[in-house]
Amino acid sequence: MPGWYLVTATAAVVVLAVLLIVRVRLHPAVVLALAAATVGLMTGLGVEGTVDAVTTGFGDIMADAGLLIAFGVLIGSLLRAVGAIERLVATLLRWFGPRRMPMTMTVACATVLQPIFVDVLIVIAAPLARRIAARIGPTGIPRMAAAIAIGCECGIVMMVPGIGTVAIAGVLGVPLGRMLVFGLVVLVPTVVIASAVTGAILSRWWDPVRDEPLVDEDAEEQVEDEALAEPADDPRPSATPLAVLLAPLLGALTLIAAGAIVEAAGASVPVLAFVAAPPIALLLGVLGTMVVARRELGREGIDGPLAEGFRESGLILVLTGVGGSLAEAISQSGLGEVLGGLFSANTALPLATVWLTAAVLHVAVGSVTISAITAAGVLAPVAPAIGLDPVLIALAAGTGALFLVHVTSNTFWLLQSLLGQSVRGALKTCSFGVSIASVVGLGCTLALSTAI
Repeated sequence: MPGWYLVTATAAVVVLAVLLIVRVRLHPAVVLALAAATVGLMTGLGVEGTVDAVTTGFGDIMADAGLLIAFGVLIGSLLRAVGAIERLVATLLRWFGPRRMPMTMTVACATVLQPIFVDVLIVIAAPLARRIAARIGPTGIPRMAAAIAIGCECGIVMMVPGIGTVAIAGVLGVPLGRMLVFGLVVLVPTVVIASAVTGAILSRWWDPVRDEPLVDEDAEEQVEDEALAEPADDPRPSATPLAVLLAPLLGALTLIAAGAIVEAAGASVPVLAFVAAPPIALLLGVLGTMVVARRELGREGIDGPLAEGFRESGLILVLTGVGGSLAEAISQSGLGEVLGGLFSANTALPLATVWLTAAVLHVAVGSVTISAITAAGVLAPVAPAIGLDPVLIALAAGTGALFLVHVTSNTFWLLQSLLGQSVRGALKTCSFGVSIASVVGLGCTLALSTAI
């Protein structure tokens, strides 16, 4: 088929999918599956070819990412149940002090706390952030709110085992160890720079009267009194040490990263290759976390967190799978060769296009994960056509999907209500702050593209 037809047909299907989600309010999983089938039929795959693309795409991404998403959510659910988040924040506060907590919090939320389901992470972290904010000063609320928003949202799409990160890597066929290593290379400077820039701007642009009117004065005084008190050495003296609780997760991530480094070096260590394989490493992480959680909660106490983790992962897996179906249909349509010819050997242009596609989709649909998966799927065929490393497309799609987190996001409303902000205040801390991170992330991705 003519190149112009493939581009136009695919673009039309994506636009229609956005309209069905936004206007008709059909469930995204149903719409993405319908879009995959429509792309196949419109681009000449035929009935059998279309069905094969839809099922193959779903199956392939489940094979690559299904277990990883489930294991990551299970680890997060168990860590939440044993109170690891509260204890980690208390420890960080004791180590770094209140003034450094916005930067520390954004890095923690983006990395070690990423297995926690984001909504739950915010619900648990927000009261602690309020206590810390009282010790920072008049701009404590905006700095902490922006730090949490930037860390949580960036981690979703750049940090293994964040659900968006694993899904995008699955769509593009990026080895998870490689995604972990290069994701961290982009993630850490992105959240640090974005948090610092946002904090500096909000220190001049924040109006407590209009931006945080929901803070009750009596409650604020009580919070400040509590915050000024020295934190206890351990909020749960009889509990399992925090380092032991986090050791299985950190050990799993270390194994994955070590496997990627050894593979890149061309070495062969069979035992390491086995335990460093992402499904095995995260399985070991789940088992280790179950052991330490059982010590904390008892044999029956871990049943509830495990059941909740399986429930949380269900919808995520379906959305990821149908995103893979759409990506496979687009890949088999031949769009990659067409776009590869348009982009030639240019690296910056396709990465900027991926970023812009994900940004536009996010503004329309409001889901970071869906926007990133869709954008990655649309542009995935470009990578082999022009020799572009797929990990760069993954990072560009992820950072683009962060642009303008707004009123369609649970993160926006949770931070708005739990930190006593007005809608105007949340637009500054969440929408503006994460948008800065989106742009900084693109810059870091482009810088990385010159080195790999």
